[in-house]
Amino acid sequence: MKKDPSLDLLNAAAELGYEARGATGDHAALKLWLRMLSCTNQIEAEIRRRLRVRFDTSLPRFDYLAQLYREPDGLRMKELSSHLMVTGANVTGVTDELERDGLVARSSSPSDRRSWIVRLTPKGRQQFEAMALEHEQWILELFSCLNASAVAQVHQQLGSLRVHVLDKQSGTLY
Repeated sequence: MKKDPSLDLLNAAAELGYEARGATGDHAALKLWLRMLSCTNQIEAEIRRRLRVRFDTSLPRFDYLAQLYREPDGLRMKELSSHLMVTGANVTGVTDELERDGLVARSSSPSDRRSWIVRLTPKGRQQFEAMALEHEQWILELFSCLNASAVAQVHQQLGSLRVHVLDKQSGTLY
């Protein structure tokens, strides 16, 4: 009988990262949580590596450009900070770098002189589009071991989990 190579991969996965911390008798939900965390961390690390090697950029810079790409009229710095879930100081630092590189432009808000609006420059838009195209291919490659049905099912189930967790967050005080 021929050995299934996917079993070797599953056994190897059980020995990696957070999953190795789980005990045999742990609840299935705990094992799932550890596996999800492991997968997320591995994929993020690989995306960070590829962005650095291919584009000499970081994931925070990529995320920043992605937010601006979705908003052709630009965003106020405060809105950008909120979308990225980082402090204003972090956004200011990244904005300074990207402005020096010619990828974003800052202008004062016509309605509030104290706030700045940041927009992608044509160079920034072009560079982000190239990165986003490759990023999409990387994600497809990394998830290629799952068929379309599995991807749809996991997506749906994780959506249900998010709704449940949001419900628990809003209904529970700790």
